[in-house]
Amino acid sequence: MTTRCHVNGRVVEMQADPATPLLWTLRDELGLTGTKYGCGVALCGTCTVHVDGQPVRACITPTEFAQGKRVRTIEGAGADRIGRALQAAWIALDVPQCGYCQCGQIMSAAALLRTHRRPTDAQIDEAMAGNLCRCGTYDRIRAAIHQAAKALA
Repeated sequence: MTTRCHVNGRVVEMQADPATPLLWTLRDELGLTGTKYGCGVALCGTCTVHVDGQPVRACITPTEFAQGKRVRTIEGAGADRIGRALQAAWIALDVPQCGYCQCGQIMSAAALLRTHRRPTDAQIDEAMAGNLCRCGTYDRIRAAIHQAAKALA
């Protein structure tokens, strides 16, 4: 079965089995390897992408869920002001240590800034709670989100 959707602003037709996790279709069929595999059970947030603007865990989301929808991966995050502001803040504050989880972190942060332009620490903590960082860069992540919010104001 063909799944047709928009990925990072372009129309794509994916040929994967509809039940295949979106993560693997994005990586293996479309070559968008920025979205990482972490736990496979939606607990770590490393595989976070946006589907119609909402953050989803691509490791448990079937490819067929994307049918007719807009999918954005980390490769497309810089296509708007929020993504560019977050990427600039991540670089300026040297957020990544190993960097493995950072794509999912940025995608969750982008969803937060779309709904809360000046988030509080509590809102950041709540929005980012599903994203784990084994290196413990949580303070830098929070600071980068605040910096991006200020840049967008």
